[in-house]
Amino acid sequence: MRSRCSSLWAALLARIYEVFPLLCPRCGHDMRIIAFVTDPASIDRILSHIGEPTTVPAIAPARAPPLWEFALDQTPAHDFDTSDPAPEFEFDQRLSW
Repeated sequence: MRSRCSSLWAALLARIYEVFPLLCPRCGHDMRIIAFVTDPASIDRILSHIGEPTTVPAIAPARAPPLWEFALDQTPAHDFDTSDPAPEFEFDQRLSW
């Protein structure tokens, strides 16, 4: 009997990869893990047999952030006077309560 965690794990993988990982794709019966391959030589032989690369891909160098050359033009569409006009009255900002 499977634990609840393995069922949730399987459901998550099924949702991501659209394949239910605990069912055999040929016959539809339950699958179980029988071994973990950890020997590097065995892993290289298995990967080369199925046509996958056996070396780690090179890490790409970091790049700078984009230069926003094509940023949107944020100038106003109309020529408005952006300077604040002087007030027509004198305003006393002191508190006198």
